[in-house]
Amino acid sequence: MTDLEQSLIAIGGTIVVGVFIYNKWQEYRAKKSVERAFSSDHDDVLMEPGNSPSEEDDGRQEPSFGDELPEAGMGDAQRAAQDDFQPVAAQDAAPQPQLPVDDMIDCLIPIALASKLRGEKILHAAQSLRHVGNKPVHFIGLREDQVWEAISPGSVYLALHAGIQLANRTGMLNEIEYSELVGRLRQFGDEIDAEADVPDMTMVMKSARALHQFVNQFDAKLSVNIQSSGAPWAIDTLLAALERQGFDLRPDGRLVMPDGDGGTLFSLSTNVTLAADTSSRLTLLLDVPCVAPQRAAYDAMISFAKALASRLGGTVVDDSNEPLSDVALRTIAEQVAEFCRDMEAAGVPAGSVRALRLFN
Repeated sequence: MTDLEQSLIAIGGTIVVGVFIYNKWQEYRAKKSVERAFSSDHDDVLMEPGNSPSEEDDGRQEPSFGDELPEAGMGDAQRAAQDDFQPVAAQDAAPQPQLPVDDMIDCLIPIALASKLRGEKILHAAQSLRHVGNKPVHFIGLREDQVWEAISPGSVYLALHAGIQLANRTGMLNEIEYSELVGRLRQFGDEIDAEADVPDMTMVMKSARALHQFVNQFDAKLSVNIQSSGAPWAIDTLLAALERQGFDLRPDGRLVMPDGDGGTLFSLSTNVTLAADTSSRLTLLLDVPCVAPQRAAYDAMISFAKALASRLGGTVVDDSNEPLSDVALRTIAEQVAEFCRDMEAAGVPAGSVRALRLFN
């Protein structure tokens, strides 16, 4: 081996060792930055009065509702969607949250029984008819005391209704799915000696399109980001610290802040895979139609984002990496409030059972 070859090997070894040491140093700095941030004496923003999730207080978009909600209120398209949606809603029947069907968002199909039936027999026959496509199918029954309820063992029923959801975030009920439902209801009827009074497909599709347009117009997810101003943050230390702050870590890597009643206030993503060591950007996401306005989820999310940015040495920015000023954040808060008022006026209050079904 020549002197030149020995020199090159020595230089190469030195470079490898240098890169290894540098990477370890970066990991050490990232871990220490997170440890320092969460070991400080800062108050936990979610524990401050008015910000606790338990108090009553992937698509995402830029933190602006400009096109959807202009200053004067809803846009023309949104108003048209709400107007078209009204025939679906106007059926003179008050919502019955205790029932698994809702005549505002489900196609209800009356089923006449040849004789009284026990719930056990109905449930057995309905086992294979829980979904058509990705739309849930539910059954309710009329008891002898003239009360409608979800089918349950031990009860006796005089009549039934089947309900299939007309639309949700993933799409509307289509002709093929409706035809499949009709065929499977006939099989169901043959098994229990019953006959379904199937609504006209044309009218059902019209209602499904109107409801799906409504869902599209009110489908809003609002995000803000925290961008590191220096070294990236160590993921393992960051996740542990965020879990101590009350977040639940999901299998897909998202961290979810519970609302205290089984729902979600807002979520947080590290924007990297679970195998990654560091991240320079965090994203907080609010699913606007799925959280009741009295929970003040937007205010809690922004307060948490500011506190987290301060602790970690970062900046609160939009999806274009532009810093978000307090004035801009207040404007967005007003738009969120107006958005929720519009949902309330349309008969689908944000965070309600109806909204959670439509925006699942």
